[in-house]
Amino acid sequence: MKKLLLILALLPFLCRSQSPTSPYTYTLSQDSAYVRNNYTKSEYMVQMRDGVKLFTQVYAPKNNVTKHPILIQRTPYSCLPYGDDKFKKRVGPNPFMLRQNYIVVYQDVRGRWASEGKFKEMTPHIDKKLSSTDIDEASDTFDTIDWLVKNIANNNGKVGQWGISYPGFFTSAGSVSEHPALKASSPQAPMADLWRDDAFHLGAFMIAANFGFYNFFQEQTQPIKNRPAPYFQFESPDGYDFYLKMGPTKNAEDLYYKKRNVYFHENFEHPDFDAHWQQRNILPHLKNIKHAVMVVGGWYDEQDLFGTFNTYKAIEKQNPNNNNIFVVGPWVHGGWAGSSGQTLADVDFGSKTSPYYQENIEAKFFHHYLIDDSQPLNLPEATLFETGTNRWRSFDTYPPKNTQNQSLYLQSQGKLSFSKPTNEKGATEFLSDPNRPVPFSSKINDGFSADYMIEDQRFAYQRPDVISFETEVLEKDLTLVGNILAQLKVSTTGTDADWVVKVIDVYPNDTPENPNKPQVVYGGYQQLVRSEIIRGKYRNNISKPEPFVPNKVTDVNFELQDVLHTFKKGHKLMVQIQSSCFPWADRNPQKFVNIFEAKESDYQKATHKVYHNKLASSFLRIGILEDK
Repeated sequence: MKKLLLILALLPFLCRSQSPTSPYTYTLSQDSAYVRNNYTKSEYMVQMRDGVKLFTQVYAPKNNVTKHPILIQRTPYSCLPYGDDKFKKRVGPNPFMLRQNYIVVYQDVRGRWASEGKFKEMTPHIDKKLSSTDIDEASDTFDTIDWLVKNIANNNGKVGQWGISYPGFFTSAGSVSEHPALKASSPQAPMADLWRDDAFHLGAFMIAANFGFYNFFQEQTQPIKNRPAPYFQFESPDGYDFYLKMGPTKNAEDLYYKKRNVYFHENFEHPDFDAHWQQRNILPHLKNIKHAVMVVGGWYDEQDLFGTFNTYKAIEKQNPNNNNIFVVGPWVHGGWAGSSGQTLADVDFGSKTSPYYQENIEAKFFHHYLIDDSQPLNLPEATLFETGTNRWRSFDTYPPKNTQNQSLYLQSQGKLSFSKPTNEKGATEFLSDPNRPVPFSSKINDGFSADYMIEDQRFAYQRPDVISFETEVLEKDLTLVGNILAQLKVSTTGTDADWVVKVIDVYPNDTPENPNKPQVVYGGYQQLVRSEIIRGKYRNNISKPEPFVPNKVTDVNFELQDVLHTFKKGHKLMVQIQSSCFPWADRNPQKFVNIFEAKESDYQKATHKVYHNKLASSFLRIGILEDK
């Protein structure tokens, strides 16, 4: 789920940061020296309304003449390093903001690390709190802000908050705290709905991410300041081989978690979108937000893509008069906090997108609402990086007003077009073997690659259990924007099946090589633009799974999520469909069972068909940006 978060949390501290528009270059040693020379550090146990005390670190500017705003990050991943004399290398969201001298606060959330209390995964929100025992992350945020503005010297009475990933969830939850001092929030790649975007993707269990994450993310019985030992050591650097030899999904717990991890086990207890997960969906509760919000994410976020887009959409819908802006760049999970953002896997975006965002968007947003609002902010509703053409674009609405919805139909002989099929019969079939699943990546990795979402798909195109459809060579640029909806007509010889749909940008065969990457053949390159998976038994109701009737034509409709990508003239648009994506997602036995209880004998081959004819047509519903 958040396997890389401990590393990503350190990204700003590990890199050199340079802006294309700034005369300044900040190194780690310069930032570290600035923190020590200009900040004092204090640690407190801040009491919440129910008596539980939360560990809170405060980095305060030594300048006592000026009053400073407060900027908070609440985290389950620790406030390391602990101790008044031990400093972080950099404080705040980015090096540009470091020099604007915020009072920066880090807090271990309830039940994590040095804080008291009991931790709950994605703490359920309580809309109406009737007593001091009705606590959630909104109430803990309120109580923290209240204590800080009353007890930390030289604060200007204005508070902001930010966080990436799980801390992004705490930022979202804190945004509904309704404390009058809270003036700006920035949930970044926020977790929003565990069943939809972290633990599961539409019912498919994210086995590699969850298995690795919960090895370290463990239950606490008392506050700690030292990292606990992992439950087990991995046996192989090759995730595909490791998880395949693990066997049925239930073995992930039976063979390795000798001491049961309650958080990992929650997934096994709740395979459906039941009340457990529904209570942990923060989106319906993002209401009555009166302060400014900036939601941030990356097009290639391998962990919280759903959370990014749906947090923005939920706030926009439920707070129509609030100032809610949106920023998405060509980044993996947390990539905007890094030093460059110019390249990802084999793709070069042409500029250092991360420091551009840090200096020209993030720093300006917080400065305006927390330090000086005398001048207009001049940030648009949506600032989005358009991949394919590699340029930043501004929009007054998201999705943009000049978006035309069209259907892109699968055709016989592997064709793809905007015309509905006219043939009476037409279907493409493939044999799916859960003992030989399609890998999610061509690379040898531990099963959790950060850049798989932009990887060349020719490794999959060559497999017989992956079917492909492509357009003719495009005669002009084609820009897709907004959500992509897959609407498939399928059948299977089994009683369950996963369906994976991928949208791919196929480069011309004469695409020249990149001298910086001489090992990559760009001619015919199949760049992944967007993909998603659904566990077929949830096709009609994510709370009530139902089997397929063998060989019956069946609707499977699901969203692939948003894009802003231009397929350039001379390229082709390809759609690939497969039934496994391993070990990104666990294997489906292709038999209607509770997969967390499935035995080895339950895993069976099945033949799947995707229909593309006049009576049963499969297509993608896409948004096309019509530039004026």
